[in-house]
Amino acid sequence: MYKNFIYFLFLTGLLSACHSNHYYEIRGYAQGTTYKIIYESLEDKDYSFAIDSILKAFDKSLSVYDSTSIISRINANDTALKLDDWFVTCFNTGKRIAAETHNAFDMTVGPLVEAYGFWKKPHLELDSFQIDSIMQFVGFDKIRIENNRIVKDNPLVRIDANAIAQGYSVDIVAEYLEKNSCENFLVEIGGELKAKGINMQGKKWRVGVDKPIENSDKSNEELQTIIALSNGSLATSGDYRKFYIENGIKYAHTINPHTGYPARSDLLSVSILADKCIDADAYATACMVMGLEKSFAFINSLPNVEAYFIYRDTNGNMKVKMTKGLKKHILK
Repeated sequence: MYKNFIYFLFLTGLLSACHSNHYYEIRGYAQGTTYKIIYESLEDKDYSFAIDSILKAFDKSLSVYDSTSIISRINANDTALKLDDWFVTCFNTGKRIAAETHNAFDMTVGPLVEAYGFWKKPHLELDSFQIDSIMQFVGFDKIRIENNRIVKDNPLVRIDANAIAQGYSVDIVAEYLEKNSCENFLVEIGGELKAKGINMQGKKWRVGVDKPIENSDKSNEELQTIIALSNGSLATSGDYRKFYIENGIKYAHTINPHTGYPARSDLLSVSILADKCIDADAYATACMVMGLEKSFAFINSLPNVEAYFIYRDTNGNMKVKMTKGLKKHILK
């Protein structure tokens, strides 16, 4: 969630489409963030309006910032609401990854995310008693799908899909392009991305991973590394942009579902390479909760998943650790 830390190295125009040698470049807004897409169409077809429509429809399913979306209506306890395929896929994938990560990833942290002020409402000054009270509404065992409807054990159970939905939307747009015979494309939404084939120069797509500098923006951001991709998804999570400090304590947006507190570990950021962006997105968040050593072992246990970790050692120095399969993608 809130992980705008990866971007591809091209310039494009907002809410517009242009093309050169059958390659189109488009940009727009969705899910409270921006998207950037480059694709090759040998038939010279402009898919900008279709893609924008898909993403608007996706928001109506899984955006917590749209009060009329399916997820928002579920959180408001609309018990008669029927689910769409996008919500069901996202929910079931989240539940699977929660089991794989021993609940380091958990979409039911919604009440905590809201209480800490990472949704629309101002944050509360929480003490341990209040956190313990909220924790009784957290856990995938408290919510399920029955007859295409959500059933909750308690109406205060709420879902937060921000750590998985952007990655899923990348997969959906990529699937649309593939169905329209696009063999070469790069889809990036809110920093999460999927690459296939080659770029306009006939080379692998080049994507940058930011150096984790607190409160960095376009004026002072630096690249940590450049990764070459021709078939795969990349998602990053970190604690250096979306956070606030109160009474000398840093509150980052990634919540530890085990404790109810913002995740605190030696990790500054983690980038996950996987086949599906929905998986990469959720795994990245889980790793931020688990910390470096547990995350490194976990990712190495998964087939076709790689990781790039940026962390601080015991002396406070910034370090990098990556899985063996990720190294072959590094350009810089």
